[in-house]
Amino acid sequence: MTAPRKVLMLHGYSQNASIFSKRLGALRKSMGKGIELVFIDGPIVLHPVDLDGSSAPTSLAALGASEVDTASSDPSATPRAWWKSNPERTVAHGMEDSLLYLRDILRRDRYDGVFGFSQGAAMAALLSALLERPHTYPPFLIDGEAPHPPFKFCVSVSGFKPGGSLSAEIFGSSYSTPTMHVIGRTDVIVVEERSKVLLDLSQNKRVEDHEGGHFVPSKAKWRETFRNYLLNPLGVTPSPASMVTSQPVSGDCYASQPDNHGTRL
Repeated sequence: MTAPRKVLMLHGYSQNASIFSKRLGALRKSMGKGIELVFIDGPIVLHPVDLDGSSAPTSLAALGASEVDTASSDPSATPRAWWKSNPERTVAHGMEDSLLYLRDILRRDRYDGVFGFSQGAAMAALLSALLERPHTYPPFLIDGEAPHPPFKFCVSVSGFKPGGSLSAEIFGSSYSTPTMHVIGRTDVIVVEERSKVLLDLSQNKRVEDHEGGHFVPSKAKWRETFRNYLLNPLGVTPSPASMVTSQPVSGDCYASQPDNHGTRL
């Protein structure tokens, strides 16, 4: 019996593994037995001061994290991140710790690919690039070797290039892991111009857009596209745009679209 393809799932800023998994409920159910989605928490716990202008319910909803509660002791309500940026987005505080945390996860198991949303999408692309050139960040190595082979694929939804010198060094001029980049046409949290910087670094890219904002699209046509891509990223997978339009399902993570000033992704 063929083992399922295992995909590492990286949530967005202020989400956590539980929230991301619940919001992708329809997508999870559509994967069948051939794909295993493994959701993990970012190691950085956010506090009210970290959420800055995003503490209002509408802003947390826009980030896909309306369920979080910084005052709660419930881990499923704890907002998390992969790093914290300064207002200018030129420094990624905690990125080094997150990469070491991911190193330890990768050394324990094997994953075919990685799927990330928002800040998690940025980390997914960065991790893909680092596995191609692990010696660019020596602390990531274990006994001088990479902890894991390069991924076979990456899915980046509302992704962007992280700020800071470490990100620039890891990406270099480009990375080659096959990557599906998904962009929301009305995304005001990660605008298209910001995503384009990451697209320009991606050698083997496939770009899809959807009519919504800052969320992982999960209408039936998108679920089919994601499933086909995860099973065969180098195969011919029809674009959702070419499929018959279907009605939204409960798994769609629709978000309001407030001003993104103060959102430090």
